[in-house]
Amino acid sequence: MLLGKGLGHVAGRYTQPNAPLYPAITLQKHSSAAKHSRPQPDRRRVSCQAVEQQGATTSTLVQQNGNGNGIAAELDEQQEAARKLAATDPCVGYNLPKSDWSVSSLSVVVLGASGDLAKKKIFPALFSLYYEGLLPENFQIFGYARSKMSDEEFRNMIEATLTCRVNARERCAEAQEVFLKRCFYQSGPYDAPDGFKQLSTRLSELEAIKPRANRMFFLSIPPNVFLAATGNAADHARSSTGWTHVIVEKPFGRDSESSRELGRGLARHLREEEIYRIDHYLGKELIENLTVLRFSNRVFEPLWSRQYIRNVQIIFSENFGTEGRGGYFDQYGIIRDVIQNHLLQIVALFAMEQPVSLDAEDIRNEKVKVLRSMKVVTPDDVVLGQYKARGKLPGYLDDQTVPEGSLTPTFAAIAMFIDNPRWDGVPFLFKAGKALHKRYAEIRVQFRPVPGNLYREKQGADPDAACNELVIRIQPKEAIYLKINNKVPGLGLRLDQTRLDLQYQEQYTSELPDAYERLLLDVVNGDKRLFIRNDELEAAWDLYTPVLHELERSQMAPELYPYGSRGPLGAHYL
Repeated sequence: MLLGKGLGHVAGRYTQPNAPLYPAITLQKHSSAAKHSRPQPDRRRVSCQAVEQQGATTSTLVQQNGNGNGIAAELDEQQEAARKLAATDPCVGYNLPKSDWSVSSLSVVVLGASGDLAKKKIFPALFSLYYEGLLPENFQIFGYARSKMSDEEFRNMIEATLTCRVNARERCAEAQEVFLKRCFYQSGPYDAPDGFKQLSTRLSELEAIKPRANRMFFLSIPPNVFLAATGNAADHARSSTGWTHVIVEKPFGRDSESSRELGRGLARHLREEEIYRIDHYLGKELIENLTVLRFSNRVFEPLWSRQYIRNVQIIFSENFGTEGRGGYFDQYGIIRDVIQNHLLQIVALFAMEQPVSLDAEDIRNEKVKVLRSMKVVTPDDVVLGQYKARGKLPGYLDDQTVPEGSLTPTFAAIAMFIDNPRWDGVPFLFKAGKALHKRYAEIRVQFRPVPGNLYREKQGADPDAACNELVIRIQPKEAIYLKINNKVPGLGLRLDQTRLDLQYQEQYTSELPDAYERLLLDVVNGDKRLFIRNDELEAAWDLYTPVLHELERSQMAPELYPYGSRGPLGAHYL
């Protein structure tokens, strides 16, 4: 891999491992009396705990009674009844909390309803939740934007974006028809209250059949109208009988000061518990699986430290350029657009200590500790690049929406370090870029060589080639695999590196939900585990603001790399 070779001065910075930092974790059985003090399971993941306990109970009773056929049959019936209940009740099937929707309604308002994000992601995600039975019986969806549009025109606009999963095609057309009847549109400005007052009146009319009304606002709008729209929604369209949740899409400012200004503006109208700062990367299946992989598997947790891990690489690669959207991208660049949020959030989850529970605040407390322990990025830690034309493939500056002579990087490789006992000296290497050789995102965990390796002579001259590596492929074709060294079958002794491989498409038949489905469902349920807290956002910006200002002040020219390549050569020597 590009960042896996020639770590240069970064590799020279980490210290040699000392004695084990953390003792092996001992898993203790809990009594039934203590079960309420244990961390609660993931609210969306179907729990197999009850089935496992029943299986263990069956085995015990068989041993005690000699013949457990009758008992086993009875427990099989109980398991079958539980499976049938899960199939008919989505809250059971997805291990969700029971909400009393018999007395409550749900209104979802999408601000910026005519934009690409709303049409491509938000409305399809809401329809998928409806199709799966995860929205309450009384719900309505409102689009809000400045464009003039009737309810019927709005429904026609979003109808083409609604699809059912491959494994869920039954009643798809019928479900779409019912869903569209729940969709309405309200036009109005973002910076004036009139449209929001009219919106609230229409919402109240539809919500009147229930004593409690819950309202959810998604801000799919440009940053320059964030505060005006949020203030008008909170002041003139807030629910007076239930909760109000406001989802804020990135960018959350351009640096520490602008982010704090945005935070102060939101705080004038909303409480922190009402604000959901969304990073859609945290809703991806493999990202949510990070904590499960680490904390529920005994084999990984003892290895998760500087004693065994040589470096961690977080890679985000796109095989396309700005394609006419360079004007927007040029305002931010690849560091602000991808690394400071998506990739840094992944590292916070990857490197955090085990939280006290799966409660949102406990998880976010640990993430903040990681961010506050990281070294502030300096220009010496960064390699910048910008793609240029290659054959018929245009360069970044060929995009007519990009300012002439722009120095905005479309590629960045950054080395970061965490100054705490677990990770001291281990480089976390970020790589993100556009117009690269392929599209993928993954986490690569490279382990240290085996000390005193008996098979050193059999593994070739490159010791790195024989190191174990854990790869978590986030997209596409989600997978988790571990590279191990193995004897090639046959006479003699020849070693090869192979994989222990989990391919999600092969192992699981169901289609994976989109990240926005998971995150919108969390907002409905009031679950903030995958959303960014204000102090977490401040800590993230404090790490990058100095280097961003320095790069802009010095007008550092990015290294050019051809469209479709692996990026600038300088990234090899970071």
